[in-house]
Amino acid sequence: MNPLVIAICIVFGIAALLTLWRIIFGPSILDRAVASDVLLTLVMCTLGADMVINHHTRSLPALLTIAAVGVLGSIAIARFVARRDNSDR
Repeated sequence: MNPLVIAICIVFGIAALLTLWRIIFGPSILDRAVASDVLLTLVMCTLGADMVINHHTRSLPALLTIAAVGVLGSIAIARFVARRDNSDR
């Protein structure tokens, strides 16, 4: 196995574990939302790195789907938090 692949796996693995920690123990819903966006970004980076290393584009539809889910999820959470903040007043 290529040392570059091992380094990429280690870095993305550590980042994913730290992000999961923030999702589980985050003090607020916004911290958890940001952490879930970071986790989706890490998955996208991993798929992109796999495509670059193995010289293929088979993962491109999955990459685009994950990006769309991340954007729509962020919008939904932002609307939920904004609506909750307005009802507190």
